[in-house]
Parts: sequence; C-alpha cells; structure tokens
Amino acid sequence: MLSKPKVAIVARVGLCLALAWFSWLMLRITLGYYPLRDDAGFLQIKQQYLAIDHWRMAFWIHVFTSMFALLAGFTQFFPAILRKAPHVHRWMGKLYVLNVCFVTGPASLVMAFYANGGWTSRLAFILLALGWILTTTAAWRYACQRKWMAHQEWMMRSYALTLSALTLRAWKVTLVLFFEPRPMDLYRIVAWLGFIPNLLIAEWLIRRWRAARKPPEPGTPSSNVAKGTDHSL
Repeated sequence: MLSKPKVAIVARVGLCLALAWFSWLMLRITLGYYPLRDDAGFLQIKQQYLAIDHWRMAFWIHVFTSMFALLAGFTQFFPAILRKAPHVHRWMGKLYVLNVCFVTGPASLVMAFYANGGWTSRLAFILLALGWILTTTAAWRYACQRKWMAHQEWMMRSYALTLSALTLRAWKVTLVLFFEPRPMDLYRIVAWLGFIPNLLIAEWLIRRWRAARKPPEPGTPSSNVAKGTDHSL
C-alpha cells in the first residue's frame, strides 16, 4: 500500500499528465484556426457576428493568446521551478499576468457579451472574464507586496478560472454522452459548470493548505514540542 507522500506524488503526476493531454487538445483546436478562416470550428455558429469588428478582433486575440495563459500558469505551481529556477517562475508569472489582464482577458470579456444561449450564458461568461482579470490582478498585487501566501492563494483562484477552457469542454463531452441535451441548453449549462466547480475545488485546496500551515494552539502537545518544553519522552 502506498504511503501518503507517494500517493501525493502519484496524484500530482496524474494531474500533470491530464493537464498536458487536455492542453495538447486545446493546442490542436487553436491550430485549426490557422491560416485564418471565417468558417473554422467555433466560427461556424458565430457567422452573425463576423461583421462586428470588435467581436472578430477579440475572437482572434483570444484564440491565439489563451494558450499562453494556460501554459504560463502551468509553470507557476512547480516547487522545483521555484527552488531551482526562480527567474523562470518570475518571468512566466509576468507573462501570465500581462496576458490575462491586458490581452486575452479583455478579449474574452468582449466575447462574453455575444455568447450563445441568451442572457444566462452571457452572464456566466461575463462573470468568468471579470473574475479571471480580478483574481489575477490580486495575485500580482500581493506578489508586489511580497505577501507570498496571499499571492499563491489568488494565483490558485486565477488558474482555476484559466482551466475553465478545459473543464468546459470536458463537461460538454460528458453531458452529451450521458444526457444528450439540446444544443442551447447544453451551452447554458456548461457556461456555469466550466468555472464554478473549479473555483470550489480551488477554495477547498486553499482551506486545506491554510489548515496544514496553521500553528498549533498554545498548550497543546505539538506546540510544547515545538517550543522544546514537552518532557514526556
């Protein structure tokens, strides 16, 4: 039977492999839009918006820059990178923040106002875009203040929203496989499922992390050991 550290290592490796696989699928989708065509992939159901210049520009920006956020954010949670190559962590973090806050994040916000499925899905994507920008801004602000714990917590929230690009498609495949909902109903559902479970999982992980590093209460055996005052041995 595997020990807890080994289970954690296996879980981390499995998570990384799954993320790498889904990222590869996302890259294939992205490459499907090159060279630029107005009838590729998602654009087949957005023909009515192609004449809107700001929507079309936002779409192409988002398509070709969102992968950078996914990959740059992926590098931020490897302890080995932080220990052995902190400059890589810093520069990839800066790339992530600049991309989310000033490039692909604003582009996704523009697109959110034109989402399929009516006001429910539009509201979901608007909240997702705003949340993505705001959580990333908070992570960067705490990094500048050298409040590293808060920085890491907000970065976890930000990257949870980044991963909505993957989880939305995973939910879509799952729901079609088991329930076969109508296309617009499916779109309304996955618009919310794409990011809300991600945030809930991130908050659960953050709370576990806080509990793990919380100092023991004064007077408990563990606190006495830490102080060197436990003479029971």
